Amino acid sequence: MFVRIYTDGSARGNPDGPGGYGTILSYIDGNGTEHLKELSAGYKKTTNNRMELMAAIAGLEALIKPCTVELYSDSQYLVNAFNQNWIDGWRKKGWKRGKNEPVKNVDLWKRLLEAMKPHEVTFVWVKGHAGHTQNERCDYLATSAADGDNLLEDVVREI
Repeated sequence: MFVRIYTDGSARGNPDGPGGYGTILSYIDGNGTEHLKELSAGYKKTTNNRMELMAAIAGLEALIKPCTVELYSDSQYLVNAFNQNWIDGWRKKGWKRGKNEPVKNVDLWKRLLEAMKPHEVTFVWVKGHAGHTQNERCDYLATSAADGDNLLEDVVREI
């Protein structure tokens, strides 16, 4: 099955403030009907990079069967980690980068790699969401999650 995942994270500019992520899964069933699933969650005391990683993880972990996945993100950091093979270098150096600096969010990078295992994943950078209305909806979900106080668990709903 071919699935598009559109992700976004929102830290609301303050690591000690609210944060959240939004993810939309888009797929076509055997009858040719498109389906969308939305996921959003809010968290406290986190950063935007963590939100972006969590959005990608949530989308991949929601898939039950192995799929071919295009994962759209406005996080150049997340996309470049795979498209420019940064993550391979980090792993070879023992999760270090540059001048022996530790890679941040290693727990989430490892979880993302685990979530990717059964799938064939391509990462696509969506600069400023231009022309990707579903990605804009992810932005809306991420902002809503960041503004919410009690979204500590994933909320999944079929549209």
